Amino acid sequence: MKTEKINSAIEAILFANGSSVEPSRIAAALEISENEAKEHLELLKNEYENSDRGITIIRLKDSYQMVSVKEFAPAVRTVMDLRRNTPLSQAALEVLAVIAYNQPVTKSFVEQVRGVDCSGVIGSLTSKDLIEEKGRLELPGRPLIYGTTENFLRCFNISSIEELPPLPQDGEKSDNEEENIQMTVEEIINEAASD
Repeated sequence: MKTEKINSAIEAILFANGSSVEPSRIAAALEISENEAKEHLELLKNEYENSDRGITIIRLKDSYQMVSVKEFAPAVRTVMDLRRNTPLSQAALEVLAVIAYNQPVTKSFVEQVRGVDCSGVIGSLTSKDLIEEKGRLELPGRPLIYGTTENFLRCFNISSIEELPPLPQDGEKSDNEEENIQMTVEEIINEAASD
């Protein structure tokens, strides 16, 4: 199959699927190697990023998805009659940060870090599809462990957790700088949760 045909087929697969697709599934469908599929996906991704289109291709962990460009979110929301979600509370931001930077974690770990009960907040973040259950620990009571979702990556426009900004070391930032970092993180999270 020629390169143009492979790229067209991949576009059709991503568009029709609607959610993220692993290169291995594309490779199997097109009868090419997984490495070839990854090369074509990256070429297409770059082509979309370098053109003035309303859609683009993003990478989420080890899969790819076709999405609308964030700039056009208000118009898309209007046409689809989508309501904006309520912004995340301070407690939700804190719990999300603890989970994102330490995952997989148990509810008791999050509560130990924050010093308060987090059941309701964890339920809210799960319903917003920002975190999910990742299994159970092999300890007495077999507690659930939580981690972030593909939707979390999509909201933050990152490909993997490794792309999260590093946490400041103790004493590294002044109080004012820490406030600025916190405000930036809150703005990003609130904007992402409302999309």
